[in-house]
Amino acid sequence: MDTIIRFFQEGGAFMYPIAFVMAVGLAIAIERLLFLMKEKSSNRRAFEEMLPMLQKRDLRNALNYANGSGTKIGDIFSAAIARIPGSQRREEIEYALEEGLMEAIPQLEKRTQYVATLANIATLMGLLGTIMGLIAAFTAVANAAPAEKAALLSQSISVAMNTTAFGLMAAIPLILLHSFLQTKTNEIVDSIEMAGVKFLNIITERKPGQTPNGN
Repeated sequence: MDTIIRFFQEGGAFMYPIAFVMAVGLAIAIERLLFLMKEKSSNRRAFEEMLPMLQKRDLRNALNYANGSGTKIGDIFSAAIARIPGSQRREEIEYALEEGLMEAIPQLEKRTQYVATLANIATLMGLLGTIMGLIAAFTAVANAAPAEKAALLSQSISVAMNTTAFGLMAAIPLILLHSFLQTKTNEIVDSIEMAGVKFLNIITERKPGQTPNGN
């Protein structure tokens, strides 16, 4: 612990904004991770509970459940079911599903890009801190006695490099978390698309002896 504290203190003033950026990035990543885990679980549960209603063509109860589920897949299915009475064409229902998905994706990706941005900011602040530290080091060396220049320069460069190291220590976890969040988001989008295909197939499937008009 003493080594970590000394490392932080020797890095200079730029260590504090880097630590702040790291803390904000981690907070956003944790919030997004919890949100995505909740969405994945609730969407799966909503689809499993609506599936028997859809298979029985009980659209009224399916619509009521979808409206009250508070899930992305419920909102998408609700828009599609509402479109069914006015049109039995597969294309019309598919357009409603695609429209709902396009509205859901930005909400799933909300704030995720901030994590990658903060990772880049942490890296750049680390480099900036190192450059400012080197400038201060060379300025101090220029006014120092010849016998002290080598030791003073070596010590100053070591301190300046701490900022770069801490910037990378903050950036690397944030980049990994951003990649993980993107993967989780893509998994949810893929599952919603798959559920939409199943929904479309169930709704537009004709029962034996059924005419195109549903009679």
